[in-house]
Amino acid sequence: MKPIGKFENQPKEFWAVVKLVSLSLKYAERGTGNLKCYSVDEVRAALRNHGLNPDGHDETIELVSEYSRARAQIMNDEVRHNLLEGPQARDLFEELRKRIDPPTELLPMNKQKGEKRHFAYLTCIVNMLTYEGLRETQGAALFDSDPRGPLTFASNGMPLRTLFRRMDGAYPNLNHPWAAWEIKEYYDSKTFGSRIADGVYESALDGYELNELREEGIEVEHYLFADAYHTWWTQGKGYLCRIIDMMHSGLLDEVFFGKEVIDGWPPVVSGWPSTMELIGS
Repeated sequence: MKPIGKFENQPKEFWAVVKLVSLSLKYAERGTGNLKCYSVDEVRAALRNHGLNPDGHDETIELVSEYSRARAQIMNDEVRHNLLEGPQARDLFEELRKRIDPPTELLPMNKQKGEKRHFAYLTCIVNMLTYEGLRETQGAALFDSDPRGPLTFASNGMPLRTLFRRMDGAYPNLNHPWAAWEIKEYYDSKTFGSRIADGVYESALDGYELNELREEGIEVEHYLFADAYHTWWTQGKGYLCRIIDMMHSGLLDEVFFGKEVIDGWPPVVSGWPSTMELIGS
């Protein structure tokens, strides 16, 4: 899923309004779970309730109202229908494993114990598709499927930036990568806890840090994969909306929800420059 062009490159002030209004008016209706769309009058009232004066800002307010409708449509028409439950993700994983036959190191297990322990389906799917795509375009699948340290970017032989967190994957590796990605799969979670919420904010932090690098002239593709229908759609719509906001505000280049990875990720991988090109640049 890529951002809608009209809402890209909006100033930070626009996203400040989106965030404040969304938190004030809520992302979804309590009880029904229906996603909210904010009228122009509701946006104005929300701002006034915070002691602000929206007079003279009609264009921004109208655009915020329009964005809320677009966000709800994306959620209802695309996100909802792409999210999978564990058994569906398992079937997709098994289908790809049979077709691709990847190295075992690309197939990690989740961190659960007992009956809940199984392959980390979404992570495995991303790894397999990355492996397959790089083999097809470059003849070799050189990427880091499990970075053991933070991403580091250098200039003149010394670190320029070292990110706070570890990513879930990087191409070609964690040192000055061309692309990096995060994976949020919660198939076995019964409740939407603080750990999941923190994961969303951690992705935002990574986005802010990578955007700082752009000011230094360093471009890094930043992707997010998320899945588990019950966790995200049934319990976490507000956080799904935050992810959509993050993408449109430039903190993420693209987001893949559930089965969207199958058709959406291979074209991204095929567009990466070869490792030889990166070494020579």
